[in-house]
Amino acid sequence: MDRAYKEDIPRFKKALTELQAEFSAISSQTNWSRLRIEPLLRHVEALEALLCSPKFARETARLRTGVSMFRSDLIYLRANIKALKDLLAEEKARAAKSTK
Repeated sequence: MDRAYKEDIPRFKKALTELQAEFSAISSQTNWSRLRIEPLLRHVEALEALLCSPKFARETARLRTGVSMFRSDLIYLRANIKALKDLLAEEKARAAKSTK
């Protein structure tokens, strides 16, 4: 689990950064970047900082007992990114309708 965790966290950060750029390129009534993306990015950056810290490297053996907590982070981030992608698609469709 720790390997998947270490690989997924940077990937989620990249996905959130891309979503942030895409949301800023469209006109929306809700500022999704500020409402959801920025808090998620802060969470991902905090997790990434822990992963890169020497303290985390020494704790890996004991942290394996906390696999369910690692998994919950991944599920939480995955679900939020999927929901944001769905919202982006809806916003793009709405914008396309309004320009016709």
